[in-house]
Amino acid sequence: MKIATHPEPLSALNGGDDLRTRDAVAKSILENGPSTAAVLGQRLGITPAGIRRHLDNLVEENILEAREPHSALVRGRGRPSKVFVMTDFGRQKFEHSYDDLAVSALKFMSAQSGEHLVKAFAKNRADDIERKATIAISKKSHKTQALASFLTEQGYAASVEVRGQGEEICQHHCPIAHVAAEFPELCEAETAAFSELLGTHVQRLATIAHGDGVCTTYVPKVKNQSKPVTKTPTAGKAKR
Repeated sequence: MKIATHPEPLSALNGGDDLRTRDAVAKSILENGPSTAAVLGQRLGITPAGIRRHLDNLVEENILEAREPHSALVRGRGRPSKVFVMTDFGRQKFEHSYDDLAVSALKFMSAQSGEHLVKAFAKNRADDIERKATIAISKKSHKTQALASFLTEQGYAASVEVRGQGEEICQHHCPIAHVAAEFPELCEAETAAFSELLGTHVQRLATIAHGDGVCTTYVPKVKNQSKPVTKTPTAGKAKR
């Protein structure tokens, strides 16, 4: 007599693969910034149905959230596709810094010695970034891209996008986002360091610490300043 058996569902058999793919989807958004389902599917080679299933699960787990796309990115007619961004909870899964301890320490410094000590700490940290980055980008012709590569090595998952008459450095991950949310001096000092490294004024447009999906810094194109041309006086024509 044969006993009927019921095979395990495919999802149970491939549970490990599902988790790995889900992590790949989350990390893709972390490294590349807010993305639509279509872009994610193409980037990772996942079918539309498959990517939608993973995105739904990640949203349900509060790893990702769906947002309306930025107005500057909307083109053509029809309803624009939503973009998926990493939540604060999702970022915590990729962060290894002791945020609570850092915030407590900075609050203690501020209470005991005033805000000037916090600013001094922020500048010291930015100076350290500037010192290390100077070595990394000194021999590179494209300074903005070299800085983004350096930041990626430091855990910021940075990229460069061409925007109008300049470029944007996009940091898709911030290891100190929760600390910077309490102490914006850290972001301000970091922006000043970028300006020194690139030799031009830069503008911070958005920060993860303030709830944006990506830290964005605008870098205008630096025009080569030509030396003034000195005109040599010409002798006047002799009168006849």
